[in-house]
Amino acid sequence: MLVIIGYIVAIGCVFGGYIIAGGNIGVILVALPVEMLIIMGGAMGAFAVNNQPKVLKKVAGSFGKALKGSKYTKERYMELLALLYEILQKARKEGLMAIENDVENPEASPLFQKYPTVGTDHHVVEFVTDYLRMMVSGNLNAHEIEALMDSEIETHHQEEHAVVGAFTRLAGALPAFGIVAAVLGVIKTMGAVGSPPAVLGGMIGSALVGTFLGIFLAYAIVEPLAGLLEQKMEEGTKELQCIKTTLLASMQGYAPMTAIEFGRKVLYSTERPTFAELEGHVKTKK
Repeated sequence: MLVIIGYIVAIGCVFGGYIIAGGNIGVILVALPVEMLIIMGGAMGAFAVNNQPKVLKKVAGSFGKALKGSKYTKERYMELLALLYEILQKARKEGLMAIENDVENPEASPLFQKYPTVGTDHHVVEFVTDYLRMMVSGNLNAHEIEALMDSEIETHHQEEHAVVGAFTRLAGALPAFGIVAAVLGVIKTMGAVGSPPAVLGGMIGSALVGTFLGIFLAYAIVEPLAGLLEQKMEEGTKELQCIKTTLLASMQGYAPMTAIEFGRKVLYSTERPTFAELEGHVKTKK
C-alpha cells in the first residue's frame, strides 16, 4: 500500500505542479502515447536482451514482493530463534543423532511444525537442515562449515541482486531512450520547418515530452522500485546470517540459550527482540 501511495504522490505532485504553474497538460497527453511507445518499447526490448530468462522470471515475480509489506518482523525472528533453540537443546540433551529424523524429514518434524512461520519457509528449512545434517555427520569443523555458509549466503545474495541490478540498469537507460524520443521529435519538427510558429512550437513541445518522460520514469518509478527490492534482499540475507551465527556458536560449544543470543545480536535493531523478550518467548513455547 505504501508503494502505491508513494507513486500517487510522485505523479500527483509532478503533474499537479505543472498544471498549477499554468502548463498545458494537453500537450503532454497528446504526445504521451507515441512517446511512451518509443521509450518503453525500446527500453523493454533492451531489457529483454540484457537479462537471462531466469532473471526475467524473477523480475516478473518481484512486483508482488514489492507491494507486500516486509515479512521479516520481530515476531518472525523470535519464532526462528525459538526453533533453533529447541533443536539445539534437543541435540545437547539427547545427542546429535536425536535430531536426525527432524533434519531428514522436517515436514513431519514436530519441532518444525511447532513454528509454522519459519518451519514452512523453504529457504529457511533447507538452510537449517543442510547444516544440521553436516553437524550430525561430524565430518566438518566449525571453520569449514562457516566458509561453506558464507559461500551459500553470497550465492543467495548474488541471485537476488540480479533482479535489483536489472531494474537499476533499466533506470539508467530510460533517460537515454527519452533523449532518443526527443531527437526523433526534433527530426520530425525540422521536416516541417516551413509550418507556422504555433505548429512548430507544439511539435517542439511534444519532442521535449520524451526527455521529460524518460527522466521521470527512471527516477520516480523504476529507481525507487530497485531500491525497495534491494532493501528486501538485504533482509533475507540477514535472516540467513542469523541462522549461521547461531549454529556456529553451538558448534563452538556454547549452550543453546547463549547460541541464540549470538544470533539475536546479528539482527537489525528495528526488528531485534530484547533479551528478555526472546527468553520469555522461548520459555512460553517450551
